[in-house]
Amino acid sequence: MERIDGVSWPFSMPSTSFPQRILAIKLADLGDVLNVTPALRALRRTFPNAQLDILVNPHTASLLEGSTLVDEVIILPKVQMEGLRVFSPASWPILWRSVRVLRARGYDTVVNFHHLTTPLGRVKQRFLIAATGASARVGLDNGHGGWLTHSVEDKGFGARPEVVYWLDLAARLGATHPDVSLDLPVGENDHKLVEAMLAQQGLAARGFAVLHPGSGGFSLARRWDPPKFAALAVALERRYRLRSILVGTAGDDVPAVLAHAKTPIIDFSQRLSIKQLAALLSRASLFVGADSGVMHVAAAMRAPIVAIFGPTNHRAWAPWTPYSPSRVVRTGIDCSPCAYVGHDVGQRNGCAARTCLALLDVDQVMAAVDEVLR
Repeated sequence: MERIDGVSWPFSMPSTSFPQRILAIKLADLGDVLNVTPALRALRRTFPNAQLDILVNPHTASLLEGSTLVDEVIILPKVQMEGLRVFSPASWPILWRSVRVLRARGYDTVVNFHHLTTPLGRVKQRFLIAATGASARVGLDNGHGGWLTHSVEDKGFGARPEVVYWLDLAARLGATHPDVSLDLPVGENDHKLVEAMLAQQGLAARGFAVLHPGSGGFSLARRWDPPKFAALAVALERRYRLRSILVGTAGDDVPAVLAHAKTPIIDFSQRLSIKQLAALLSRASLFVGADSGVMHVAAAMRAPIVAIFGPTNHRAWAPWTPYSPSRVVRTGIDCSPCAYVGHDVGQRNGCAARTCLALLDVDQVMAAVDEVLR
């Protein structure tokens, strides 16, 4: 793993019709990075001799530790590029060092795994890709990608699942692979730690459900009410004899769920790394949670999933589970989804009433659980 820190490398770009040095760019959150792994697998299979690197945010880099899909994980100090901070003189030295490093690595091909949605975002992405000096620039075009050399039509959020968009970008370079599952490597030590934790709870040989009441900090509007998660734990115990384990970060509403609990619930929140969470989910009989990075980790580990969607776009970000069972549960009212629809961000934080989630009750979620488990 390489941090951009101003060091230069004397790489030269080979002259060939096939990519020799490929940079994938995905400066986004956990689930977004997992969703590009099928495309990375296709690129790796089709161009096995090429150097294939990926540029990510600091908080997502651990997902790709131990991955055979990429050669190097490069971390960009993205905080310096967020919002209008990119125009602050204090950010310029860091950005200049980053540009020098990327340029020196001699990439001949860049694959931009992003939509060209907002005007400021388009400017920053175009600048970053141009700074690499790559002659082949691959990405989605929604009418603002005339500077791309290899483009795929962007028909808008939800016109295709995000994973399919990214597979289409790989295919634009002729890269395919029959395995289109998400990839998340987990080490033996992480599995052993989780096994020990489950044994301490008497769950070494008993089925359990993992519940995630949070949604990450990007949009709190995606969250189902904590009392309903507590009631769901009761229903799972009664109908399937499944104990419930809560996971999440400090801000993921776990205390509120525990406060309403009417049956014993195990609290693993703030105790697991991403890889340890993945090890736990690989053993789960069921995962239930909102649209979040944790949901996508569950998909990567092929856990049976019930995904709760409200304001965000299920057609774009439903769990990608080509080889395992999953269901999306939502009310389907006319105003949902209201975030990331078509070519617009829309109401990223939903509406104040969050009617689409307020109307969703435990019986509806349990009906989806029945479909997944039976």
